[in-house]
Amino acid sequence: MNTKLKGDIAEQAASLQALKRGWGVLRPIGDRLPYDLVFDVNGALVKVQIKAAWYYEKVGNYVVDNRRTKTNRRTMIREAYQPNDFEFALVYLEDQDLFYVFPVDVFIGYRSEIHMVEADRRQRKPQSAPYRDAWELIVQWAAREETCV
Repeated sequence: MNTKLKGDIAEQAASLQALKRGWGVLRPIGDRLPYDLVFDVNGALVKVQIKAAWYYEKVGNYVVDNRRTKTNRRTMIREAYQPNDFEFALVYLEDQDLFYVFPVDVFIGYRSEIHMVEADRRQRKPQSAPYRDAWELIVQWAAREETCV
């Protein structure tokens, strides 16, 4: 399965999760924007970037690149996302059917990769643990936006 197809599957899974929560889902036309979807959460519009993680067998972690990748036929350019590109990055672990919900500042705060540990083999929780299935972060953000308007 190529990365575009994995991304499409992750976007559909994110849309389904949003719809199950009663949120509206808006899809931009084209893929030139730094976000993939917009959720309408009680009137607050939340831009989200969707990423599909891969399983790295050697270390037993799920991994996602937190940079923007632009490609054409000859070159691949990676750029860092900016704080105003989106509000949340949703990282999908397909075989677990779950998302990590990272606020943009946390997501772009990692160097280039984020490792998510799903095995209970560590003495301390990984840095990514608070964001596992943390959909309430989006609701909290949307509620703050409502009060600011």
